[in-house]
Amino acid sequence: MFIKHVMFILILLGLITSIRSILGPTIWDRLLGLSLISSKITMLIVLYAIITEQKYIIDTAIVYVLLGFIGMIYTSKFIQEKGRV
Repeated sequence: MFIKHVMFILILLGLITSIRSILGPTIWDRLLGLSLISSKITMLIVLYAIITEQKYIIDTAIVYVLLGFIGMIYTSKFIQEKGRV
C-alpha cells in the first residue's frame, strides 16, 4: 500500500515538474525539467515492477534511463552549439 502512495506522489511531482519545464525562462530550465520527468518515470517503472513482482520490467527501466541520458547529452550539445550538428 505504501508503494502506491509513493507512486501517486511521484505522479503529482511529475505534473509540477511538467509545469516548470513548460514555463522555464531558459532552455536549460526546460531541459532540466525534462530530465526530472524522465527520472520520475523511471522510478514509476521500477515501483511498478516491484508491485507486480516482474523483474524483467527493471531491465526496461535501465534501458529507458540510458536512452534518456544519451538524449540529454546530445540535446544539450545541440543547444550549446546553437543548432550546428
